[in-house]
Amino acid sequence: MIQNITKDSMTLAIIIRTQYRKDGIEFFTPDDFSQQLAYMKRPTGYVIQPHVHNPVKREVQFTKEVLFIKSGKVRVDFYSEAQEYLESTELNAGDVILLAYGGHGFYVVEEAEIIEVKQGPYAGERDKTRFGPIEHNQVKLIEDKQ
Repeated sequence: MIQNITKDSMTLAIIIRTQYRKDGIEFFTPDDFSQQLAYMKRPTGYVIQPHVHNPVKREVQFTKEVLFIKSGKVRVDFYSEAQEYLESTELNAGDVILLAYGGHGFYVVEEAEIIEVKQGPYAGERDKTRFGPIEHNQVKLIEDKQ
């Protein structure tokens, strides 16, 4: 199951639920995203030809991050660029999320292990603007959209 979180036709996040299955390879991000996200299922014996990546100059303006929920349950809260709360969804063990645009915050529902991947080099506090979280009684959980 793939869930796209959008606001005014801007992709805030793409979620690949742990139940998702498909033969072959499928990219979920447009070519112009500075972080690419794909799912791949290959049969036993399939060969991915050895390769190296060529140096290609790229310009990254916004940090995109990918989170792998290794265990537990995490609620992700989505915000507009203007820091307005939009909606929330829960991620479970095995789910993967690409956070592309807008703001986001997290609430750990059940103790969780999370692996995070994002562009570097790390810019420290220049990399983000922090703001207050949503009150728990204001959370609008969205349903899983297929």
